[in-house]
Amino acid sequence: MEQKKDVSIVRHSAAHLLAHAISELYPNTKLTIGPATADGFFYDFLPEKNFKEADLPAIAERMREIAERGLPLGHKQISKDEARKLYKDNPFKLEIIDNLEGDTVGLATQGDFYDLCKGGHVDNTNKLKNFKLLGISGSYWRADRKGQPLQRITGTAFATPKELRIYEKRREEALKYDHRKLGRELDLFSFNEAGPGFPFFHPNGKIIFNLLIQYLRNLLDHAGYKEISTPAMLNVELWKQSGHYDHYRDNMYFSEIDETTYAVKPMNCPGAILIYKSHPHSYRELPLRLSEFGHVHRHELSGVLHGLFRVRSFTQDDAHVFCTPDQIETEIIGMVTMALEVFKKFDFKDIRVILSTKPDKAMGDDALWEKATAALRDALNHAKIPYEVHEGEGAFYGPKIDFLIKDSMDRSWQCSTVQLDFFQAENFDLWYVTNEGTKARPVIIHRALYGSLERFFGILIEHYKGKFPFWLAPTQIKVLSITDEQMPYAQELAKKLKDAGFRVVVDESSDPISGKIKNAQLQQTPWMLVVGAKEVEGNTITLRYRDGKQEHGLTYDDLLRKAQEANR
Repeated sequence: MEQKKDVSIVRHSAAHLLAHAISELYPNTKLTIGPATADGFFYDFLPEKNFKEADLPAIAERMREIAERGLPLGHKQISKDEARKLYKDNPFKLEIIDNLEGDTVGLATQGDFYDLCKGGHVDNTNKLKNFKLLGISGSYWRADRKGQPLQRITGTAFATPKELRIYEKRREEALKYDHRKLGRELDLFSFNEAGPGFPFFHPNGKIIFNLLIQYLRNLLDHAGYKEISTPAMLNVELWKQSGHYDHYRDNMYFSEIDETTYAVKPMNCPGAILIYKSHPHSYRELPLRLSEFGHVHRHELSGVLHGLFRVRSFTQDDAHVFCTPDQIETEIIGMVTMALEVFKKFDFKDIRVILSTKPDKAMGDDALWEKATAALRDALNHAKIPYEVHEGEGAFYGPKIDFLIKDSMDRSWQCSTVQLDFFQAENFDLWYVTNEGTKARPVIIHRALYGSLERFFGILIEHYKGKFPFWLAPTQIKVLSITDEQMPYAQELAKKLKDAGFRVVVDESSDPISGKIKNAQLQQTPWMLVVGAKEVEGNTITLRYRDGKQEHGLTYDDLLRKAQEANR
């Protein structure tokens, strides 16, 4: 934790270094804010003329020059009146000053540069040499798309050159296996300016997408979940009742129909709640586990759209479990166990579990929050699952358990979440009849394992570096004949494997066998079946794996057993 704090201080200071460089190179640029982030830092600017990617090297060079100057970093409190004089020509800083409590504000200094700041810096610019600028994107003041458009420069920084070198090596690898690049090469998905942020899945991608759903659907079925489907658009009053309107309206799409306002769903919760509310329930029916692969839409800012990782329409593998208070612990343990099983299936081995508590903007009173948080904590403790506590990072309607998975390139991703909700049952007047014949409110547990299927798909592409395991590959097997004379044998073999349930393609091109193998490898096909005169004569098969290893003289039954084992 102390190490994270130290690197955050370096990154916060690097944001000031960036702003200092911009103020020297482009003195008419207006500065706004520049915080440290989990992965680096950014600073938002209103330039006189928009920055371009080609400007980044010159900006980075000026940052290095300032770092070499060895300027001490200072911090002091000044009166708001004094601060207003300093920033009389900067409406963004004036707004910040006006919104701060008290009569003074913090001011950070390095040489003749100054910036509003609460503090927390390194002591000298010479400790800020290990940074890298990463890119330029669009943003909005206060993240409000109705506000002033700005430009955001992002970067990262570390305390030592070694840490920066490790980061650059990982970044180079990540760029090599960027899911957007591999998505094009493997013909999985695309985007089009006709719908920015709305992914188009090609046949290969749709196969994988459906396999992800099929795998999870089977798990849910065995665990007693019942699948539902709810409308994509519902009356806006429903979203006001659920609280989503107050918290998400800037990210929602609306439509007027017959003089009534409807909202395209950004989440699936209210639909599941209406299904529960459609008829009375007894305690005997609980827990009622409703699952949904629901397609949702959120109006994300154009500047944050990023392949499948940040889109405007996506599919959530949602579940809403309605249960009694006594059933909470058992249900939570079942959900956590299922999440860990899913991660194991996809070869994620390093998993962190995080318990997030009440945020500043939340529904309900503290007593219910304490009760809900204790229920999650007890479930994790009884299941003997280690976890961290992140204060103030829960959902607006309840505390939650999040899972952070580390991929093959040592990057962490937050996917699965389990959220406990005591409040929506009250909002929607939900109840069940107890064994004593009285009415009681159910508890709602919101659960997603993949989270967004689109985002999880993108993570898997990079995690596997495009080399999907046999069971998940869009084409599992390619049959390659050495000459056209073996084509009937190749086609017969392919038909038998297809009839056995495998995804098989015959390469019918006139390419030499070396070209056919190269093409199959470029498409990351797990298995290639090479058949020539020798295989036809002996009624055998040569199996060539993606990594180049080969097995000769296999019978069809040998091959089938291997394929069935690999497909599990």
